[in-house]
Amino acid sequence: MNLALNRKVREVRQWQRTWSVSRFCSLPRSEHARAEQLLCDCSSLSHLQQTQGFMLTRGLDQDDILLARFISTSASLGFSSYAYSVFIYNHRPSIFVYNNVIWALSSSNPARAISLFNAIRLRGLRPDSYSFPFVLKAAVGLSDVGTQIHCQAIVSGLDSHPSVVTSLVQMYSSCACVFSARRLFDGATSKHVSLWNAMLAGYAKVGDMSNARNLFECMPERDRDVVSWTALISGYTQAHCPHEAVTLFRTMLLRDVRPDEIAILAVLSACADLGALQLGEWIHSYIGKHKLRKIVPLYNALIDMYAKSGDIRKALQLFENMKHKTVITWTTMIAGLALHGLGKEAVGVFSCMEKARVKPNEVTFIAILSACSHVGLVEVGRDYFASMRFKYGIEPKIEHYGCMIDLLGRAGYLQEAKELVGVMPSEVNAAVWGSLLAASNRYGDAALAAEALGHLSLLEPHNCGNYSLLSNTYAALGRWKEAGVVRKVMQDTRVEKVPGVSFIEVNNRVYEFIAGDKLNINFVDICDVLQSINGQLKMVYMKKRT
Repeated sequence: MNLALNRKVREVRQWQRTWSVSRFCSLPRSEHARAEQLLCDCSSLSHLQQTQGFMLTRGLDQDDILLARFISTSASLGFSSYAYSVFIYNHRPSIFVYNNVIWALSSSNPARAISLFNAIRLRGLRPDSYSFPFVLKAAVGLSDVGTQIHCQAIVSGLDSHPSVVTSLVQMYSSCACVFSARRLFDGATSKHVSLWNAMLAGYAKVGDMSNARNLFECMPERDRDVVSWTALISGYTQAHCPHEAVTLFRTMLLRDVRPDEIAILAVLSACADLGALQLGEWIHSYIGKHKLRKIVPLYNALIDMYAKSGDIRKALQLFENMKHKTVITWTTMIAGLALHGLGKEAVGVFSCMEKARVKPNEVTFIAILSACSHVGLVEVGRDYFASMRFKYGIEPKIEHYGCMIDLLGRAGYLQEAKELVGVMPSEVNAAVWGSLLAASNRYGDAALAAEALGHLSLLEPHNCGNYSLLSNTYAALGRWKEAGVVRKVMQDTRVEKVPGVSFIEVNNRVYEFIAGDKLNINFVDICDVLQSINGQLKMVYMKKRT
């Protein structure tokens, strides 16, 4: 280790010879202040190395504050391994330095961060109220490790410290141990905003929106910040309750809480699910008006919203104007084009993606295979499916097999589709059998349809659509007896038809209508309007006849 350190110092002195031509030379006179300024100006590994050289040759690496600052700067620039290598050269690190390196490694190398935390006591040091939150961040998703750290916090007498309690709630929530998180929350003597938000996010993460909403309503109104509102909005969106998410977003605006980029991302996702174009357009203008940071995920969400809300041209315009596109950006655009049946255009975007040397991921292939399926590009789809494994090293999953079976089935290659089902690496799900059933109905293959329904009756025993497809297949072939038998099976097993649902957006508000829903508060008005329209249509019909 000494030889390595000596070699490092020699390298540092070589860097020092070129220091005068560096942009770092115009700094304050105090060496400590100069080191602080250098750390502020660092933006690359080369800058970090020069700054380390400056500190080593002046003995500033023994200053705990500067060393901790250097470690945190290295980690924030994405060089956490370099930060750790600097740390191990320090022979007597304080708890302050330990905390910083644990924080630096908590995301990139959680196992090492936990190991360093366990080494604190071996060095004769005691973890403090910063040590536990930093190491608990590394223990996210590791309930056993998190519980052990919780025990250490109790032994240290820091288990009731506000920041430690908040971190414990976050850790238990990340492991889906919401009961344990709530017990800690209820036992906290003082509940600050971050603790409320941590518990809210915990409920939202597991989809328990009932308890999340109750907790939100119990939260002091003065403590509800944008994080609180966003946690609830995101929870509703992830729980497939876009109506509630949009309503809550409107309430947040009425309470003069200004949404940030994360809140906008959540509500844009809800708009996409609802197809609420007018509200999505308003949010788009809000982003520009309030000068929110135009981060890539925000543009991805806007592209997704416009595509799912029917304005594919606007989605394409946003996509083409983006200077920096991630794989998610390309995938979102391909999926949007597939949704609109623009398979050839989707293939064109995929080709541009390859030319831009952006490697597609698993979701990208689901999108492009779906695009091929919509327009019957069988050969192109086969090529993409083969390239997954041989060109990009991506092993096809059940979703990819499902897309290929749907593509082959839609094009009439029923036998090939059935053979592909036989070689699938995992158990066939309802979506795959559903694709085969639909294809069998389209091309009149009653035997394959019956086989598919046999599997679907076990996987989805209460899905009326499956029975209807087989009955329709028999009816189209004139086999009325078999069609009647299927209908009788539906009655005997009490399979009920799911009512249809439709949406309409008026004045930035989305209304939902369910067939046969007499409990709708507008039911009488709807019937009156329908009756009026029906009367007018009859009058037009009578006039044409005369």
